[in-house]
Amino acid sequence: MSIEVKRRKIILDLAVTLDGFIEGKNGEVDWCIMDPDMGFNDFLHQIDTILYGRKSYELWGQYTPETEVTETDKELWELVHSKQKYVFSRTQKRKDDKAIFINDHQVLEEVNTLKNKPGKDIWLYGGACLITTFIRLGLVDEFRLSVHPVVLGEGKPLFIDIQERLNLELVNTRSFSSGVVQLIYHLNRENPELIKE
Repeated sequence: MSIEVKRRKIILDLAVTLDGFIEGKNGEVDWCIMDPDMGFNDFLHQIDTILYGRKSYELWGQYTPETEVTETDKELWELVHSKQKYVFSRTQKRKDDKAIFINDHQVLEEVNTLKNKPGKDIWLYGGACLITTFIRLGLVDEFRLSVHPVVLGEGKPLFIDIQERLNLELVNTRSFSSGVVQLIYHLNRENPELIKE
């Protein structure tokens, strides 16, 4: 009797403004609320791998908070840095003791290999170009978006250059006293017409 191994999910988990931006025009994320009720540490316990684009990795992959931080923030960053990290890059092809670098044109092959390995789910951190690549290749299984009560008017949009319609199934919503609303969607893979027009 064979035991079927559960395929790991790729989860896009991001904070987004009401008008669909993930950063302000100068890269600012000061509008992002880290509400303890949102259970972000619970999410971090659900995953064991983080996927970054090169720029996102340079900004946040090795981020160390200031010395004067709360125990909650300290725990959060320790959890983040305890994960296996992969960096997708067109330009950098190297390995270091903190991340594995993957060439851009090997995304589908490498990610499918990762998804079939035993382990916890995988967090697609971004940036926007990597998110677009993953969506186009049908690699995102779950969209976990925390919509913040702010309108920026301009900035870096969450979805860039998506050329096909994606039909999603809402599986959970939560609202918090901070005004953040979390929406969790799964990609509907049941009907191919819903994925590709």
